[in-house]
Amino acid sequence: MPAHDQGSALSRRGFLMGGAACAGVLAVPSVAGAQPRSRAAVPANYTLTVTIDSSQFQEICVYQKPVDLGVPNALSLAWLTAPAWPTRTVPFTWSPSYNFAWSMTGPLEPGGHFSAWEQIAADPAAQIQNRIGFDHGNGDFGFVAAAGPAPVGVLEIDVQDDVPEGTASVGIGMTDAPVFAVQAEPGAILPFTPHPEYWVTAGTFLQGQVLDIEEITNAALVPFDGTYAMHATLGSNNEWSVNPS
Repeated sequence: MPAHDQGSALSRRGFLMGGAACAGVLAVPSVAGAQPRSRAAVPANYTLTVTIDSSQFQEICVYQKPVDLGVPNALSLAWLTAPAWPTRTVPFTWSPSYNFAWSMTGPLEPGGHFSAWEQIAADPAAQIQNRIGFDHGNGDFGFVAAAGPAPVGVLEIDVQDDVPEGTASVGIGMTDAPVFAVQAEPGAILPFTPHPEYWVTAGTFLQGQVLDIEEITNAALVPFDGTYAMHATLGSNNEWSVNPS
């Protein structure tokens, strides 16, 4: 967002400043070393260590699938990405700290890009922080306060009627990086119900890239069952091996 537009958006929505991160999140800082939001109870950090055991350079991409998400047309985004040279190990670290996000995408479709123009802290377990509005007041896109809370477990975005069709997209993120996005259609009520399911793949990816997950053929589920640390290795046969660290 240009500096003068960014300042205008924040001045009109000053009450949201506590959790805002108005610039898009860069790819590398989103991985190891990223700091979770300051909260009363900070969720435990998850770590996924990825090793490339092949002779080819790869871009590693960690993403989530929209399992029972509650928003049928939501698309997965390349959530965390990092370059990985042969025999190198790349650590990704995150906490399940959520946020609302929006972007000027035009029509949202696979192959496009979602770069967050504004991010606001969210919490599906806290009804003072689980619902928000998105409007185009005075020609200025941005988040605004909602009338009341959503049900516990839901992160709801209410798109106002003044939002032009096919211009912007909204979604939710984790650890300040967008995870899912959907076209912001005027009047839409979008009850995101997150059930995190983590996947890893390799190829050519840009953080925030809109994915067609049905076209990804070399992905592996990363199940954090009773652990917060997993290790994934991409072998020379392009197959993944995923185990607790």
